[in-house]
Amino acid sequence: MTSDVDAATRDARTRDRVLAVISERGPITAAGIAAHLRLTATGVRRHLDQLADEGSVTSRAPQLGKRGRGRPAREWIVGDTGHEHLGTDYDGLATDAMRFLRTQAGDAAVRSFADERMAELEERVSVGVAAAGDDPQDRTRALVDALRAEGYAASARPVGEDSTVGVQLCQGHCPIQHVAAEFPELCEAETDAFSRLLGVHVQRLATLAQGDHVCTTFVPTPGARPHTERSTR
Repeated sequence: MTSDVDAATRDARTRDRVLAVISERGPITAAGIAAHLRLTATGVRRHLDQLADEGSVTSRAPQLGKRGRGRPAREWIVGDTGHEHLGTDYDGLATDAMRFLRTQAGDAAVRSFADERMAELEERVSVGVAAAGDDPQDRTRALVDALRAEGYAASARPVGEDSTVGVQLCQGHCPIQHVAAEFPELCEAETDAFSRLLGVHVQRLATLAQGDHVCTTFVPTPGARPHTERSTR
């Protein structure tokens, strides 16, 4: 079992290296990749087949003027999934920018930026939330739908029998998780925006930025007893 796991790990690392070479040097043939990584062409083709199956790479016929005798070797380039896998240093850039803002203009400037960022989201989703009526639970469900449309992994969970206590708004993915770990103003601005959108004072119980596995915001039912549970994780 251990040897199988080790082999799978080595294969995954080799595929990452193959993808990186294609990103840096593509369009490139399997033979070119093999020569660069000092691997066998047969082994590289096996990894290329798996990368192609998952959409990380795609092949194409060589451009005119590059063909030699015989059947031309196909060239490989990065596919859509591969671009997502390779990722970027946006987190590092965003964190550096926030640090610069704090150093140059102070904490108030950081919070002002966070509020401005959330104001844009608030404006985009406010019409749909308002159309749900005045009930905070209905508005929460509408907000969940709006957040999903924005690309958030959002859901709503009842607290108490038939949501008598309230609802937990959960977000299973945060695009700024690593930045927010250093700049909690981003989470605070989001919580305040949720309060305005839902028309009640909400309570942030857990965040991905603090190491929890989900962001959880408690939305109380008007007139219900105060909620003290941290989350329903």
